[in-house]
Amino acid sequence: MGLKGKYSAHIAVAASAVAISLAAWGATALTDTEAAARIGAGSQGTGPEGRTKEPAPGPPPVSKVRMPQGIAHAAEAGGKAVNITIDDGPDPQWTPQVLDVLKEHNVKAVFCMVGPRAKQYPDLVKRVVADGHRLCDHTTSHDTTMDKKSVAYQRQQILDAKKMIEDAAGGTKVEYYRAPGGAFTPDSRRIAAEAGMRPLGWNVDTKDFERPGTSAIVGTVKNELSNGPTILFHDGGGDRAQTVAALKQVLPWLKEQGRTFSFPVRTTP
Repeated sequence: MGLKGKYSAHIAVAASAVAISLAAWGATALTDTEAAARIGAGSQGTGPEGRTKEPAPGPPPVSKVRMPQGIAHAAEAGGKAVNITIDDGPDPQWTPQVLDVLKEHNVKAVFCMVGPRAKQYPDLVKRVVADGHRLCDHTTSHDTTMDKKSVAYQRQQILDAKKMIEDAAGGTKVEYYRAPGGAFTPDSRRIAAEAGMRPLGWNVDTKDFERPGTSAIVGTVKNELSNGPTILFHDGGGDRAQTVAALKQVLPWLKEQGRTFSFPVRTTP
C-alpha cells in the first residue's frame, strides 16, 4: 500500500472511532436526560407504554373548622354518655370539694367560670385544668338579663371573661360559652363561636342553686335524665354542700345505669 493509501486508512479508522464515541455520548446524554426528567417528575414516572402516570395522591387540604353557633347539648362520645357541667365558680370552699368527688369517681366535667372569680383564684383554675376538665366562659358578671342588653355589652361580658379565665389558666383555651340563666341571643352565640367557643346548654337542671335538699337534687337527675345528656350543677354562688353530697350519690348511680362520661360536642361529630 502506498503512502496515500495508508493515510486514507488512518483517516477512516479515526472517523470510525469518533463516530463510536459520539454514539456512546449520545446514549449517555439520553439516559441522563431521561433520569433528570424522572427525578423532576417525582412520583409520576412513565407507564409501560410511555404514558405519564398520575401523581400519587397527597394528604387532603387542611380546612379551618368554623365553630357552630348552635347551642350544644349532645355528648362527644354519643351513646349513653352524659356530660357533667359545673357553674358559677371557682369558689375556694366548694370547687376543691367538687374536684375531689370527680377525681374519686374518675369523671371529667366542664367548669363554667365567672371571669373575675377565675382571676381571683387562678390556682383553682389551674387545678381544674390539671385534673383534665374543660373550661367554659360564664361571662364577667353573671347577668341573667344580658339578652336584653346591647351587642357591645354582650361582647364585653363574653370576651373579657374569656381572657380572664385563660390568663388564670396559664393559657389553656376556653372551649365553651354558657349564657347566665340561659340568656342566649343570636349575637352572643355568634360572638362566642367566632372566638372559638361552642355555646353550651343543658338538659337536666338540678336546681341545686336553690338548695332544695340532697335527695331532691338526686331525684331530679334520675327523673329528668331522659331529657338529654348534659347535667347542670353549681360550685359557686352560695353554700354548695348539697351539691357535693348529691354528686357523691349521682355519679355512682349513673355508672350503675351503664352511663359513661364525656364532654359536650364542640363541632359536628
